[in-house]
Amino acid sequence: MPMIKDSSAREWPRFHPLHPSFLRLNAIVIFGLSALAGCGGGGGSDGGNGVTYLDDTGWVAGEFKPASDFADRCAVPRTGIDPSTNSAYPDRLGTGLDERNFIRSWSNETYLWYDEIVDRNPFDHNDKLEYFDLLKTDAKTASGKPKDQFHFHMPTSEYRSLSQSGTSVGYGVVWSIIENSPPREVLVTYVEPGSPAASANLSRGQRVVEVDGHDLINGSGADVFNAGLWPSESGESHTLRIRELDGAERDVTLIAENAESTPVLEVARVGANNEVGYILFNDHIGTAEAGLKQAVEQLQAGGGVADLVLDVRYNGGGYLAIASQLAYMIAGPGQINGRVFETMTFNDKRSAENDPFPFLDEAVGFSVTKGQPLPNLGLDRVFVLTGPDTCSASESIINALRGVDVEVIQIGSTTCGKPYGFYPEDNCGTTYFTIQFQNENAKGFSDYADGFSPQNAVSNPGEPLPGCEVGDDFTHQLGDPAEARLAAALHYRANPDNPCSLAASSAQQKMGASLAAPSSLSAVNGRVIKSPALQGRVVERRE
Repeated sequence: MPMIKDSSAREWPRFHPLHPSFLRLNAIVIFGLSALAGCGGGGGSDGGNGVTYLDDTGWVAGEFKPASDFADRCAVPRTGIDPSTNSAYPDRLGTGLDERNFIRSWSNETYLWYDEIVDRNPFDHNDKLEYFDLLKTDAKTASGKPKDQFHFHMPTSEYRSLSQSGTSVGYGVVWSIIENSPPREVLVTYVEPGSPAASANLSRGQRVVEVDGHDLINGSGADVFNAGLWPSESGESHTLRIRELDGAERDVTLIAENAESTPVLEVARVGANNEVGYILFNDHIGTAEAGLKQAVEQLQAGGGVADLVLDVRYNGGGYLAIASQLAYMIAGPGQINGRVFETMTFNDKRSAENDPFPFLDEAVGFSVTKGQPLPNLGLDRVFVLTGPDTCSASESIINALRGVDVEVIQIGSTTCGKPYGFYPEDNCGTTYFTIQFQNENAKGFSDYADGFSPQNAVSNPGEPLPGCEVGDDFTHQLGDPAEARLAAALHYRANPDNPCSLAASSAQQKMGASLAAPSSLSAVNGRVIKSPALQGRVVERRE
């Protein structure tokens, strides 16, 4: 559950990428691997399933049995049919120690930095999730942030629902957190069509000022705020007081439901002669395959477009195949010319598995019939609108296109920095995500753990990343040519001799503006709250 804090100290919600318990997620790949090793405690009394354990006094750090010895041995086995495989669940009766042993050996076998994990006796840790949280590196990047911010777990059923269709309980609104401690700022980022939020006429840039009668901006009651903004059960009803951009306020009562996200939320032609395509792409989920194909076909109609603006400022990632398909649909076969989208590089135990991931020119079957050819725009450059929530698979699009010499012009702010990937592993109803590979483009570049930044980005040697630093603009709807980041992209292409002059002028005008002033909403950077399942690189078996 996301958390707004009562403290005046800077603290982030739990599902916020800056909160310690959320700093765990990145790229994802589903692949059946073997599972965990011996260790001990209590002899075989915590087992009883034919596996021989060392007792707690005999446990030896650094010695591991195969993870497969412990896979699917569950303290509470699932029964029935697994909807993701249409086969019976593989679970067998086991113990909590079996599950912790699985996590330990699986991490040792597959974690990219397995030699940086402090090996801990699973007998000493009763909670498997708390134990999993410890099995990662504590190293830092060059900028001082944790090298592994992306280690996480979630119930398998929840992960499946979110990653395939974006279905979750809520109102169909994505909030941006500008400040989560007093004076708090929570804004509407965008609204899903046909949702309770849309029916209540919520729209981008509106502020939440009260939740169920409690002052959100300066008051106390974090539990009330979190429950009202992120309901946990379908049918929950909460009343929010909303402040419009013109300062008027009104109360809206929202009833939560199981809502699906629309990953491709806006497709349009912009520019003086409608020669520029615009795609607002928010989630790399299964339904995005059909949405992106339709978007490109729409832009192809009438002779195609001269340029494309791809808006992924709120796109945390998801299925890697979707990113590969979109990159192909932008560039086309001429630009790609047989080169790879990315190569997945594993730890030294698994280097033989280093695997090139191709540009995909046909559907893989998420939401378009498998094998159906994909359209393409045949462009040699693309404008990409980014923000701090542009992560993982979205960054793969940037890096992969640059690897095949498509010019990527970045408008916005620094991305989150996730050049890594997971193979999500379901064991006993929990899906675990631990970093297992690093992704590099066709030129061998993968060093962007501190993100891509406009103008001075970490980049391929000798290849600066062009672009302009532009704050997020909540005073205009996404896709409006007057919205600051889209306007800056259009200005850039029309003024090659001074491409960032509009962005610099806007920044000067907003410098020193108070966040409380409506005009300041044209140059801010908040963070959106999404589940980790929507922020990674996911590779499914069907790919």
